[in-house]
Amino acid sequence: MLSKRHAAILKLLEANGMMPLSALARALDVSHETVRRDVRPLEEAGQVLRIHGAVGLAGQVGEAPFQKRMRENADAKRRIARAVAATIRDGEAVMLDTGTTTSFLARELVHHRKLTVITNSSDIARTLATQNGNRVYMAGGELRPDSGAAFGTSALEFVQQFSVAHSVISAGAVDASGVMDFDLEEAVFARTILERGERRVVVTDHTKFGRRGLIAVCPFAAITDLVTDAAPPADIAEALAAAGANLSVT
Repeated sequence: MLSKRHAAILKLLEANGMMPLSALARALDVSHETVRRDVRPLEEAGQVLRIHGAVGLAGQVGEAPFQKRMRENADAKRRIARAVAATIRDGEAVMLDTGTTTSFLARELVHHRKLTVITNSSDIARTLATQNGNRVYMAGGELRPDSGAAFGTSALEFVQQFSVAHSVISAGAVDASGVMDFDLEEAVFARTILERGERRVVVTDHTKFGRRGLIAVCPFAAITDLVTDAAPPADIAEALAAAGANLSVT
């Protein structure tokens, strides 16, 4: 039987990924030697791996960066995704860019019926293809090794053929000037699919507020909705209102 501290260790590693033993000891308020002793039976049971003074869940060591990001603020992203999914009706057409929050949205849409989904994300395509009569269109191009998403000229030309009820993008950064990202190709793709939607939605958790991205995606006037898990700073809320964009806090 696992002790309560063993269970706490597993929960911490699930939430935070690979952690130094010293960080585990601080989180559990125990000595370094105690946490070493507690980790040993978990390691022997094959539940965790210890590498250079750090420990992680066996299934997460060596995982892709995208999978690590899926675990960051997962509860908040799930709430955001659930709120957006409730506004999408069976049979509608939806365009989604690659991002952890849009991947959570895809998981919330698995019970919808007869959706038409256009995306550049192989994760989203796999999640919704063959479900309940959905039609899923995957943009072509070179797949990124970290996210499994397609980018490039062919991906942009592909999505420009569609017009949809809902275009949903994730955000790398949001300040009073609008939505930004840190990757040029991701920013261009997000901007392109926003142009194809009747409703243009940005999904982002509160940790992105106040960040300054490298690449501008769009001003708030280019979106209809921003859905998040906590109220943004006053300057962002005021800029959204001035642009006529709806702010939804889950």
